[in-house]
Amino acid sequence: MPHPILLYDGVCGLCNRFVRFILRRDRDGIFRFASLQSALAARILTRHNISPADLDTVYVVVNSDSQGSPELLLSRSDAVLFVLKQLGAIWLAVAFLLQLLPKFVRDAAYNAIARRRYGIFGKYESCALPSAKDRSRFLDL
Repeated sequence: MPHPILLYDGVCGLCNRFVRFILRRDRDGIFRFASLQSALAARILTRHNISPADLDTVYVVVNSDSQGSPELLLSRSDAVLFVLKQLGAIWLAVAFLLQLLPKFVRDAAYNAIARRRYGIFGKYESCALPSAKDRSRFLDL
C-alpha cells in the first residue's frame, strides 16, 4: 500500500495534536501529512469535487500514488478509524469498538467536536512546523 496522506487543518490545535499523536505511534512511518491549506490538498480535494476552502474535517487519502488502485478519500470518523487501525496494538481495538457505532452517530460526535475545536484547542496564526526528524513526512513544506 502506498503511504496514506493525512490532510489536516494546519492552524487547528486539535488537528496538530492528532498529527503529533500519529507521529509518536507510527513507528513504521506509514503516514504522510499535508495541511488543508496547501496546494497539494487543494489538488486532491478538487479531484474529489470537494471545496479546498472546507476546513472542518480531517481527510485520509489512500492510494494517492498507486497505478492500479483508485484513489480513496476518507473523511471525518472514517478517516480517524483508518488511522487508528494502521497504528495497530491497542488502537486497533479502539477502532474496532468505535466502528460498532453507526456512522451517523460517529460523524455527529465528530462534527460536534469540529465545530468547537478552535475554542477548545486553540488556533495557530500559521501552520506549525514539524521537527527536523519528521520533516520528510510532510508533503507541503
